[in-house]
Amino acid sequence: MISAVIVAAGKGERMGAGMNKAYLALGGKTVIELAVAPFEECDKIDEIIIVTDDVQKCRRLLDRFSKVKAVVLGGKKRNESVKNGLYAATGDFCAIHDGARALITKKEIESVIDAAEKFGAAALGVKCKDTVKVADKDGFIEETPNREFLYQIQTPQVFKTAEILKMHEEAEGDFTDDCAVAENFGKRIKIVAGSYENIKITTPEDLDIAETILKKRSKK
Repeated sequence: MISAVIVAAGKGERMGAGMNKAYLALGGKTVIELAVAPFEECDKIDEIIIVTDDVQKCRRLLDRFSKVKAVVLGGKKRNESVKNGLYAATGDFCAIHDGARALITKKEIESVIDAAEKFGAAALGVKCKDTVKVADKDGFIEETPNREFLYQIQTPQVFKTAEILKMHEEAEGDFTDDCAVAENFGKRIKIVAGSYENIKITTPEDLDIAETILKKRSKK
């Protein structure tokens, strides 16, 4: 059994909309509805757990999705929100996804789950297109890592549920994603080729890009 935990409890301060970006309109729906739909359609997903800042509002929006088994309140930090979602998950594996990634596809979900079942943990990622620099505290370039080995990591990130929950419970400090939590405990995580379209909607410009991608997909 495989659970999906979709984390949509952020305040979205960089969006500047005065509301949780999960509830913003995109392609005639809301961001959170678009994010949930591919998990609902994916045969590998048995249940969906939503982590949000407004349980009642989210339940109303997602009422038509039969796989949504629980809507739970998020914490003050991302780690706490993920833990709250994991506590409600009953699957052997869990696909943890950012609710702001509304353009994820069913195919991508399936591929990262397949890899996690084979290797124990997996995450979607795309190779960096730009040259990346490491800078010192004053903003001067110190080195240039080999771009061949640099990836932009996306979600879903898939782990054995009990294992990643234990890591979250024991982790100290703030982590930007679940891979970072697992890395902290020495976990090896397989990177699976994602898509450059699987963007995280963070700023107003991202909404414009997402609208363009949705329009392109609708013409296929």
